[in-house]
Amino acid sequence: MEQGRRADGGPRELLGTSASALEMISLDRVRAIAADAGAAIMEVYSRDFSVRAKHDASPLTEADLAAHAIIEGRLREQFPQIPLLSEEGSEQVPYATRRQWRRYWLVDPLDGTKEFVKRNGQFTVNIALIDGNRPVAGVVHVPATGTTYWGAESAGSFKSSEAGDAVPIRCSTVPASGRLRVVGSSSHRSAETDRYLQALRRRYSELSFLAVGSSIKICMVAEGAADIYPRFGPTMEWDTAAAHAILNTAGGRLIRHDTGEDLPYNKPDLLNQWFVAEAARSGHGGE
Repeated sequence: MEQGRRADGGPRELLGTSASALEMISLDRVRAIAADAGAAIMEVYSRDFSVRAKHDASPLTEADLAAHAIIEGRLREQFPQIPLLSEEGSEQVPYATRRQWRRYWLVDPLDGTKEFVKRNGQFTVNIALIDGNRPVAGVVHVPATGTTYWGAESAGSFKSSEAGDAVPIRCSTVPASGRLRVVGSSSHRSAETDRYLQALRRRYSELSFLAVGSSIKICMVAEGAADIYPRFGPTMEWDTAAAHAILNTAGGRLIRHDTGEDLPYNKPDLLNQWFVAEAARSGHGGE
């Protein structure tokens, strides 16, 4: 798998999707697709728009659909050999078909539609590559700020601003005591989360909590801006996969709360188990 840095100092973004894979995927191209989807989202964001409810009562806007059309069209054009599963696909692919996929794109065209409707800027475009039921590469773009996070196995994780160069990111190490930085959902905080935070307060002398929307929370753990993100409420695989890949390659983990195992993908039911995204633990990497 090729890795290292380009002559201009930026990360070399070629990813072999597995050790034996012949194809190479440029994350530059995936980042460009995410940015174009973000531009379409911001065009809707800049004006009045209508909101309707999906079958699960979650909100849907024309921005969701516009971003989906761009991502689906471009990924299918540029990577025709790789199937795609998107939250906003007209029909969800049945498990009997998906279970045959070794590798596929998993997409949330607009993660944080509730935040989009609130106009607080905390929404993202999520594009992940799943290989062997694991997220091996991911791009998370924040349209309101122009910030992009991305990462791939054996290449590392990076962050860029709209005007700035790409910089490597690395998660922190979860402290054993003292101060703990926690991020949580802006729109989906649960009683179970509150009980978990109370238990942490008994262990740590200082605990800060910041409510943030969308997959930005996982990216904050990946870049060392937070230590832990507990999510004890419903999420779907496309909500987490891209940021999960970035967190993994930044030295952290996204694990099931009940078993401590890595969160799996391409399950018969695409609903995630409750999870905790955490920075590195002592003895398990990190800085």
